[in-house]
Amino acid sequence: MNTYTSYQLIAKDIPKALDQVEAQPVVKRDTDYYLANIGNVKTIDDFVKDTRLFTYAMKAFGLGDMAYAKAFMVKALKEGVADEDSFANKLTDKRYAEFVKAFNFAAYDDTATLFPAAQQGTVDKYMRQTLEENAGETNEGVRLALYFDRKASSITNWYDVLADTALASVVRNALGLPDSFASADIDKQAQAFEQKLDIADFADPEKLSKFLTRFTSMWEINNPTSTAQTSVSVLFAQPTTVGISTDLMMAMQKLRF
Repeated sequence: MNTYTSYQLIAKDIPKALDQVEAQPVVKRDTDYYLANIGNVKTIDDFVKDTRLFTYAMKAFGLGDMAYAKAFMVKALKEGVADEDSFANKLTDKRYAEFVKAFNFAAYDDTATLFPAAQQGTVDKYMRQTLEENAGETNEGVRLALYFDRKASSITNWYDVLADTALASVVRNALGLPDSFASADIDKQAQAFEQKLDIADFADPEKLSKFLTRFTSMWEINNPTSTAQTSVSVLFAQPTTVGISTDLMMAMQKLRF
């Protein structure tokens, strides 16, 4: 299936998609282990020494690739997030501060892992993260769209977008900007986005849906699921042409560039 259709199939019933992820045997085993053991963790050292627990938690916050950097994370956890100059708060990537806030040993010491954010809250994040990663295995555009949909409500300015490579990629693709645009001066990038889009639209479900339709359609043109036709032929082909669905053709016709 093309990017637009694949994304719509998941987005129209996220709870069902998450239930399917939760039912996967490996996911269920890891989740059962996490819930059975996270409450027993009383110190930061205990946390990072249990690789299975720590890796699960890191993946939940989109930090799975950094699960090996235990010394780095120990420093972040020890300093906490109460001080705006703490290690986690000074990092550009806000996922670290979110992680430290959920596992707030600096504030709550040996009870840090008993709070909902460290338990079911982390499990919920893990399910969504796994859903997005699974989608990305077959189509990176679908993963990006799902990620943007999840983060959209927290976007308050264009610098939030530019600080997140995935969010920025979605906006560039939706606007038809080349990847090389990412190397331009950050203020010029923010200005270009502001001229083309109203950031307040991301808080409106209907307008957000239209934006993601635009993104998934543009992604499909630039990264076709079928290489049998060029982008030009996609624009002028009949709906029955191999590689593009009627749904996608209709969606593209509704877009305003």
